[in-house]
Amino acid sequence: MKKFSLPIGLTLLAFAISACAPSATQLKKVMEDNPDIMFSVIEKNPDKFMKVVNEAAQKARQVEEQRFQEDEIKAREEEYKNPKKPVIGDTRAIKGNKSAPITIVEYSDFQCPYCTRGYTTMKKLIEEYPDKVKIVFKEAPIVRIHPNAMIAAQYYEAVAIKQPAKANEMHDYIFDHQQDLTEKGEAFLKAAVKKLGLKITDKDVQSDEVKKRIEEDQKEFEKFGFSGTPGYLVNGISLKGAYPLEEFKKIIERQLKGS
Repeated sequence: MKKFSLPIGLTLLAFAISACAPSATQLKKVMEDNPDIMFSVIEKNPDKFMKVVNEAAQKARQVEEQRFQEDEIKAREEEYKNPKKPVIGDTRAIKGNKSAPITIVEYSDFQCPYCTRGYTTMKKLIEEYPDKVKIVFKEAPIVRIHPNAMIAAQYYEAVAIKQPAKANEMHDYIFDHQQDLTEKGEAFLKAAVKKLGLKITDKDVQSDEVKKRIEEDQKEFEKFGFSGTPGYLVNGISLKGAYPLEEFKKIIERQLKGS
Protein backbone atom coordinates (compact mmCIF):
# COMPACT_ATOMS: atom_id res chain seq x y z
CA MET A 1 0.00 0.00 0.00
CA LYS A 2 1.35 3.44 -0.91
CA LYS A 3 2.05 5.69 2.09
CA PHE A 4 1.11 9.35 1.93
CA SER A 5 2.88 11.93 4.05
CA LEU A 6 0.86 14.72 5.60
CA PRO A 7 1.40 18.20 4.20
CA ILE A 8 3.72 20.25 6.39
CA GLY A 9 0.92 22.50 7.59
CA LEU A 10 -1.19 19.52 8.68
CA THR A 11 1.83 17.96 10.37
CA LEU A 12 2.44 21.08 12.45
CA LEU A 13 -1.30 21.39 13.15
CA ALA A 14 -1.34 17.82 14.38
CA PHE A 15 1.48 18.70 16.76
CA ALA A 16 -0.35 21.81 17.96
CA ILE A 17 -3.62 20.03 18.85
CA SER A 18 -2.03 16.94 20.34
CA ALA A 19 -2.04 16.37 24.06
CA CYS A 20 1.63 17.36 24.34
CA ALA A 21 3.92 19.80 22.50
CA PRO A 22 6.15 18.46 19.72
CA SER A 23 9.49 17.25 20.99
CA ALA A 24 12.79 18.67 19.85
CA THR A 25 13.42 15.43 18.00
CA GLN A 26 10.13 15.72 16.12
CA LEU A 27 10.74 19.32 15.14
CA LYS A 28 14.29 18.48 14.07
CA LYS A 29 12.92 15.66 11.89
CA VAL A 30 10.41 17.99 10.22
CA MET A 31 13.13 20.58 9.49
CA GLU A 32 15.55 17.96 8.18
CA ASP A 33 12.90 16.45 5.90
CA ASN A 34 11.75 19.89 4.73
CA PRO A 35 14.70 22.33 4.76
CA ASP A 36 12.78 24.73 2.52
CA ILE A 37 10.86 25.84 5.61
CA MET A 38 14.04 27.24 7.14
CA PHE A 39 15.24 28.77 3.87
CA SER A 40 11.90 30.50 3.41
CA VAL A 41 12.05 32.02 6.88
CA ILE A 42 15.61 33.25 6.28
CA GLU A 43 14.65 34.81 2.93
CA LYS A 44 11.77 36.70 4.52
CA ASN A 45 13.82 37.85 7.55
CA PRO A 46 17.46 38.16 6.43
CA ASP A 47 18.35 41.03 8.79
CA LYS A 48 16.87 39.32 11.81
CA PHE A 49 18.56 36.06 10.85
CA MET A 50 21.99 37.71 10.56
CA LYS A 51 21.47 39.50 13.88
CA VAL A 52 20.69 36.22 15.62
CA VAL A 53 23.69 34.49 13.98
CA ASN A 54 26.08 37.31 14.92
CA GLU A 55 24.84 37.44 18.50
CA ALA A 56 25.19 33.68 18.81
CA ALA A 57 28.72 33.80 17.38
CA GLN A 58 29.69 36.62 19.74
CA LYS A 59 28.32 34.74 22.72
CA ALA A 60 30.18 31.59 21.65
CA ARG A 61 33.42 33.60 21.41
CA GLN A 62 32.88 35.08 24.85
CA VAL A 63 32.26 31.66 26.34
CA GLU A 64 35.37 30.29 24.61
CA GLU A 65 37.51 33.23 25.77
CA GLN A 66 36.27 32.81 29.32
CA ARG A 67 37.07 29.11 29.25
CA PHE A 68 40.52 29.84 27.80
CA GLN A 69 41.27 32.40 30.52
CA GLU A 70 40.13 30.01 33.24
CA ASP A 71 42.32 27.26 31.81
CA GLU A 72 45.29 29.66 31.59
CA ILE A 73 44.88 30.74 35.20
CA LYS A 74 44.63 27.15 36.36
CA ALA A 75 47.71 26.13 34.36
CA ARG A 76 49.62 29.14 35.66
CA GLU A 77 48.90 28.23 39.27
CA GLU A 78 50.31 24.79 38.60
CA GLU A 79 53.44 26.37 37.14
CA TYR A 80 54.00 28.41 40.29
CA LYS A 81 54.32 25.06 42.05
CA ASN A 82 56.40 23.48 39.30
CA PRO A 83 57.91 26.16 37.03
CA LYS A 84 59.35 25.32 33.63
CA LYS A 85 63.13 25.17 33.43
CA PRO A 86 64.62 26.54 30.20
CA VAL A 87 68.29 26.01 29.42
CA ILE A 88 70.25 29.28 29.56
CA GLY A 89 73.84 28.93 28.45
CA ASP A 90 76.64 31.20 29.58
CA THR A 91 77.07 32.58 26.06
CA ARG A 92 73.50 33.86 25.65
CA ALA A 93 73.03 37.60 25.22
CA ILE A 94 71.17 39.12 28.18
CA LYS A 95 69.31 42.39 28.60
CA GLY A 96 69.14 43.92 32.04
CA ASN A 97 70.95 43.01 35.23
CA LYS A 98 72.64 39.62 34.82
CA SER A 99 72.21 38.96 38.56
CA ALA A 100 68.51 39.91 38.58
CA PRO A 101 66.13 37.60 40.51
CA ILE A 102 63.59 37.56 37.66
CA THR A 103 64.55 35.89 34.38
CA ILE A 104 62.29 36.34 31.38
CA VAL A 105 62.95 33.98 28.49
CA GLU A 106 61.42 35.40 25.35
CA TYR A 107 60.70 33.07 22.38
CA SER A 108 60.31 35.36 19.43
CA ASP A 109 60.24 35.85 15.66
CA PHE A 110 61.94 38.94 14.21
CA GLN A 111 59.32 39.32 11.47
CA CYS A 112 56.24 38.80 13.68
CA PRO A 113 54.24 42.02 14.33
CA TYR A 114 53.03 40.69 17.68
CA CYS A 115 56.66 40.12 18.66
CA THR A 116 57.34 43.78 17.95
CA ARG A 117 54.62 44.60 20.46
CA GLY A 118 56.32 42.21 22.89
CA TYR A 119 59.67 43.90 22.19
CA THR A 120 58.16 47.21 23.32
CA THR A 121 56.77 45.59 26.47
CA MET A 122 60.16 44.10 27.33
CA LYS A 123 61.79 47.53 27.04
CA LYS A 124 59.26 48.95 29.47
CA LEU A 125 59.90 46.13 31.94
CA ILE A 126 63.63 46.81 31.90
CA GLU A 127 62.89 50.48 32.54
CA GLU A 128 60.57 49.69 35.46
CA TYR A 129 62.70 46.89 36.97
CA PRO A 130 66.31 47.80 36.02
CA ASP A 131 67.83 45.72 38.83
CA LYS A 132 65.17 43.03 39.16
CA VAL A 133 64.67 41.72 35.62
CA LYS A 134 66.87 40.20 32.96
CA ILE A 135 65.69 39.07 29.54
CA VAL A 136 67.04 36.20 27.46
CA PHE A 137 66.01 36.23 23.80
CA LYS A 138 65.46 32.87 22.11
CA GLU A 139 64.59 32.02 18.53
CA ALA A 140 61.20 30.78 17.33
CA PRO A 141 61.02 31.82 13.66
CA ILE A 142 57.76 30.74 12.03
CA VAL A 143 58.99 30.58 8.45
CA ARG A 144 55.74 29.40 6.87
CA ILE A 145 54.31 32.90 7.38
CA HIS A 146 57.49 34.91 7.97
CA PRO A 147 59.97 33.93 5.24
CA ASN A 148 62.67 36.34 6.42
CA ALA A 149 62.50 35.36 10.10
CA MET A 150 65.04 32.56 9.86
CA ILE A 151 67.77 34.56 8.17
CA ALA A 152 67.21 37.35 10.70
CA ALA A 153 67.60 34.81 13.51
CA GLN A 154 70.85 33.59 11.95
CA TYR A 155 72.30 37.09 11.68
CA TYR A 156 71.34 37.95 15.25
CA GLU A 157 72.77 34.72 16.69
CA ALA A 158 75.96 35.15 14.68
CA VAL A 159 76.39 38.55 16.31
CA ALA A 160 75.50 37.14 19.74
CA ILE A 161 78.21 34.49 19.39
CA LYS A 162 80.95 36.59 17.74
CA GLN A 163 80.28 40.00 19.32
CA PRO A 164 78.03 39.48 22.36
CA ALA A 165 78.41 43.10 23.47
CA LYS A 166 76.70 44.14 20.21
CA ALA A 167 73.91 41.54 20.27
CA ASN A 168 71.30 43.75 21.95
CA GLU A 169 72.07 46.55 19.54
CA MET A 170 71.46 44.23 16.59
CA HIS A 171 68.31 42.85 18.21
CA ASP A 172 66.80 46.31 18.71
CA TYR A 173 67.78 47.52 15.25
CA ILE A 174 65.99 44.62 13.55
CA PHE A 175 62.79 45.13 15.53
CA ASP A 176 62.92 48.90 15.07
CA HIS A 177 63.11 48.35 11.29
CA GLN A 178 60.87 45.30 10.97
CA GLN A 179 59.19 46.60 7.81
CA ASP A 180 62.59 46.84 6.12
CA LEU A 181 63.28 43.23 7.06
CA THR A 182 59.96 42.19 5.52
CA GLU A 183 60.52 44.14 2.31
CA LYS A 184 64.27 43.68 1.76
CA GLY A 185 65.17 40.47 3.57
CA GLU A 186 68.88 39.65 3.77
CA ALA A 187 69.85 42.85 1.97
CA PHE A 188 68.51 44.79 4.94
CA LEU A 189 70.46 42.58 7.37
CA LYS A 190 73.72 43.04 5.46
CA ALA A 191 73.15 46.80 5.53
CA ALA A 192 72.46 46.62 9.28
CA VAL A 193 75.76 44.80 9.87
CA LYS A 194 77.59 47.54 8.00
CA LYS A 195 75.72 50.38 9.69
CA LEU A 196 76.31 49.00 13.18
CA GLY A 197 79.99 48.29 12.48
CA LEU A 198 79.67 44.56 13.16
CA LYS A 199 82.39 42.07 12.31
CA ILE A 200 80.55 39.00 11.09
CA THR A 201 80.83 37.19 7.79
CA ASP A 202 78.52 35.03 5.70
CA LYS A 203 80.39 32.04 7.12
CA ASP A 204 79.48 33.14 10.66
CA VAL A 205 75.81 33.51 9.70
CA GLN A 206 75.71 30.04 8.13
CA SER A 207 77.78 28.32 10.82
CA ASP A 208 76.74 25.04 12.42
CA GLU A 209 76.89 26.71 15.84
CA VAL A 210 74.27 29.25 14.82
CA LYS A 211 72.02 26.63 13.25
CA LYS A 212 72.31 24.38 16.31
CA ARG A 213 71.38 27.19 18.68
CA ILE A 214 68.27 28.05 16.65
CA GLU A 215 67.23 24.39 16.44
CA GLU A 216 67.61 23.98 20.20
CA ASP A 217 65.56 27.12 20.85
CA GLN A 218 62.78 25.89 18.58
CA LYS A 219 62.69 22.48 20.26
CA GLU A 220 62.48 24.09 23.69
CA PHE A 221 59.72 26.42 22.44
CA GLU A 222 57.65 23.41 21.37
CA LYS A 223 58.54 21.38 24.46
CA PHE A 224 57.02 24.03 26.70
CA GLY A 225 53.75 24.02 24.77
CA PHE A 226 54.14 27.21 22.76
CA SER A 227 52.66 27.20 19.27
CA GLY A 228 52.68 30.88 18.33
CA THR A 229 54.91 33.85 18.92
CA PRO A 230 55.74 35.57 21.10
CA GLY A 231 55.95 33.24 24.10
CA TYR A 232 57.46 34.01 27.49
CA LEU A 233 58.66 32.28 30.63
CA VAL A 234 58.78 34.60 33.64
CA ASN A 235 60.84 32.64 36.17
CA GLY A 236 59.35 29.56 34.56
CA ILE A 237 55.75 30.85 34.44
CA SER A 238 54.45 30.91 30.89
CA LEU A 239 52.63 33.67 29.03
CA LYS A 240 51.49 32.71 25.55
CA GLY A 241 51.14 35.78 23.40
CA ALA A 242 51.79 39.53 23.38
CA TYR A 243 50.32 40.14 26.83
CA PRO A 244 50.08 43.70 28.13
CA LEU A 245 52.65 45.03 30.57
CA GLU A 246 50.38 44.59 33.59
CA GLU A 247 50.19 40.81 33.15
CA PHE A 248 53.97 40.55 33.34
CA LYS A 249 54.05 42.83 36.37
CA LYS A 250 51.54 40.63 38.22
CA ILE A 251 53.84 37.63 37.88
CA ILE A 252 56.98 39.63 38.64
CA GLU A 253 55.52 41.19 41.78
CA ARG A 254 54.30 37.82 43.02
CA GLN A 255 57.70 36.28 42.39
CA LEU A 256 59.51 39.12 44.14
CA LYS A 257 57.26 38.65 47.17
CA GLY A 258 58.13 34.97 47.15
CA SER A 259 54.52 33.74 47.04
